[in-house]
Amino acid sequence: MAAEKETKPKFLTYKGKPLVRNGNTIYYGDMSDKCVVMIQILTTKKFNDLELADKVTIQLMSTDPDARPKERILKRSEKHGLYNAMDLGAIWLQRALAE
Repeated sequence: MAAEKETKPKFLTYKGKPLVRNGNTIYYGDMSDKCVVMIQILTTKKFNDLELADKVTIQLMSTDPDARPKERILKRSEKHGLYNAMDLGAIWLQRALAE
């Protein structure tokens, strides 16, 4: 019999880490790592026919299931635009995982 390959779900990635979106919330990072980045789109603005993220909150969060919800938030910031938030989140995540 042929060995069955375990298939993982394919996710969109940014700088090698998975991106998962649920509504106006985006999770960046692997949940098996010690932390991930959560990005929430608070407001949007119209640009031609597109809705673009305007005001965005970003949080570096621990994935420790034993930590209380307030203790899970390691860093928090607010940015204008999704690119600025993703850029900062990638830096935070890279530094946190290097420690």
